[in-house]
Amino acid sequence: MINGENPVQENQNRDVLVLFDVDGTLVPPRGRISAETMQLVRELRCYTQIGFIGGSTLRKALWQLGDSAVNEFDYAFAECGIVSYTQGVALPGESFISFLGEENYKLLVNFILHYIADLELPIKRGTFVEYRQGLLNICPQGRDTTGEEQERFEAYDKIHQVRMQMIGALVKRFPSFNLVCAIGGRTSFDLFPRGWDKTYALRHLDMKAFKEVHYLGDKFHLGGNDYEMFHHPSVIGHEVSGPPDTESFIRGMLGRYETNNDQTQSNSAMVNSIRLARVAA
Repeated sequence: MINGENPVQENQNRDVLVLFDVDGTLVPPRGRISAETMQLVRELRCYTQIGFIGGSTLRKALWQLGDSAVNEFDYAFAECGIVSYTQGVALPGESFISFLGEENYKLLVNFILHYIADLELPIKRGTFVEYRQGLLNICPQGRDTTGEEQERFEAYDKIHQVRMQMIGALVKRFPSFNLVCAIGGRTSFDLFPRGWDKTYALRHLDMKAFKEVHYLGDKFHLGGNDYEMFHHPSVIGHEVSGPPDTESFIRGMLGRYETNNDQTQSNSAMVNSIRLARVAA
């Protein structure tokens, strides 16, 4: 396990699972989780199982959600589930390069870098291609940008469709590679094998064990990296526009359980202890 023991063992048999996207759902884009949001997440875990599914690396997820996130959540899925933890224990994973092969991978990266070199953009910085275990993250203006520069590119991209045009070029150039592109953040997009979207994380779950599986995300549109989860037949999707919407959803779920007479007193006691600890802090 990472950073200690799992503090909530009583929920292993809960038949409701709530899964959260990270950027734009639990945290502001490229931001960190607030104390209030984390407090509500902990309270919800007293009644349901919870997990997060991010497209970024585990390192980034831990920076955004806290170093103990793999123990604070029953399920921790980074890189759309290629990197996975259950109850703090790492699960086996695959890799983008092993799927594609070294020679095909080099062809792909060379094409991407040449394409970006020919782009006329307001600014360019650094880190245009970031390799992750299960995908490539491609950022036309470079990831090494300020928040203001990211906002400028996002506005520019809405008009000029830089990312969508690049996605079209990649799909046309490499049809036999069986790759899919998904826009997740404000400035980049992900490239990964077909089927390695966020629904990949569901392979690690016994879906029949859950009466309900909820998923909260902000990129539900076609081409967004939450699209497949929203349209999965076993998942109840909830569109949010940021942490405030997520907090409202959690409060609604808490109200549902706290007013249910079938809930045990121990669940309420756990919630109260979490709230008292928050006040004391």
